[in-house]
Amino acid sequence: MKLIPTILCGGAGSRLWPISREQHTKPFIRLADGESLLQKAFLRGAALQDVTEILTVTNRDLQFKTLDDYSEVNKTELPTSFILEPFGRNTAAAVATAALQVMQYHGDDALLLVLAADHLIGNHPAFAEAVNQAITLASEGKLVTFGITPNAPETGYGYIEADGNNVKRFVEKPSLELAQEYVASGHFYWNSGIFCFSAGALIREMTEHCPDVVECVRSCLESSQTVQGNNRKQVELDKILFATVPDISIDYAVMERSSNVAVIPCDIGWDDIGSWTAMDRLGDHDEAGNTVIGDTILHDVQNSYIHSESTGRLVGAVGVNNLIIVDTPDALLIADKSRVQDVKVIYNALKQQGHETYKLHRTVSRPWGTYTVLEEGPRFKIKRIEVKPGASLSLQMHHHRSEHWIVVSGMAKVINGEQEILVSTNESTYIPAGHQHRLENPGVLDLVMIEVQSGEYLGEDDIVRFHDNYGRV
Repeated sequence: MKLIPTILCGGAGSRLWPISREQHTKPFIRLADGESLLQKAFLRGAALQDVTEILTVTNRDLQFKTLDDYSEVNKTELPTSFILEPFGRNTAAAVATAALQVMQYHGDDALLLVLAADHLIGNHPAFAEAVNQAITLASEGKLVTFGITPNAPETGYGYIEADGNNVKRFVEKPSLELAQEYVASGHFYWNSGIFCFSAGALIREMTEHCPDVVECVRSCLESSQTVQGNNRKQVELDKILFATVPDISIDYAVMERSSNVAVIPCDIGWDDIGSWTAMDRLGDHDEAGNTVIGDTILHDVQNSYIHSESTGRLVGAVGVNNLIIVDTPDALLIADKSRVQDVKVIYNALKQQGHETYKLHRTVSRPWGTYTVLEEGPRFKIKRIEVKPGASLSLQMHHHRSEHWIVVSGMAKVINGEQEILVSTNESTYIPAGHQHRLENPGVLDLVMIEVQSGEYLGEDDIVRFHDNYGRV
């Protein structure tokens, strides 16, 4: 029996803004122990028995961040594979693609354990036992979902009504009155979004209940290329064909329609970390009920969550109660705890305006390293650029801006027009607009440099790539 933990890593990052952004979504948020939610999902899957590989479905632009997270925790070098989506298309597309991929490489009987990258599970032994029960049912051809024993009448979750392992019905997010009835009955469970089934059983059920999803995904996979090497394989889905896949969740597409669904009721310390109040629950509280992270000073403050994320600023609060305060280098959130679900309204407004803070942090991760915007104004922008050993930026050109590069530490190998030069610490070079150029770190230590941009337009989209090691041409 082959078990393939399949991690779905995506999302928009709207409810945990400003820490979470479109290009730094919830799975990449680090908790107090230093591990990200994505790393915890990987370790949770890798710790199970009979695991053949970890399969991850994620956005193409998030793969390098995912690889960085995995490299920190994959000490046993467990094989990994990736399905790279050009954009989000909901969970039915992601799971169907994963099942077809698993069928191709491991056979119809291989089992997928579908895990969300942004969930937290506190009771690992109970989780492993629930997985063992699910494996038994999935091996018999069942589509298995995990039902969480509710400890409160939550209105933000879907519910499953069950009799033992038999699913009677799925219920959408209920009113408070209905949620109270569900919890009191003892027959309802929170719908966790964790699933287990054989690849073949899922595809058979999807072919019956949502054949258009399977057909579109299969065509997309057939037109996509798989790259293998270094204990890893990846398939990058064709953008045009992927756009034809229906945008529907796995719950709507098949789980709620099939008569072949079973549920594993369990109490595994599950939390989907869906808001800032959920983050508050995870924190250490002082005598006044406050959770404090970072450089803060409080006076007469109660029941508040205050998070200062390496901004270099002290956060002071006086005489407030029941607030969420989250400070980042480029955005500050202040919200009443009772209104945290409305944070997504701010996020959506920023997205509609095209404001950079919905998408990126001031420090931005790239496959080759990071850059941090230090200062910007009319016709200029100053960045700190850090390049990993052996990594290089693309061979590129800008139409509207010139750049000055000053090496702070390390050695830079630079292509500047027709020249190829080495630039050492305390040395600099100038890249005129219209010149092809490339920056590479040929050393074994990080390369740190300051880039000063000047010109009539300084947007990140003013870039023409001619060659790139990361497939971004």
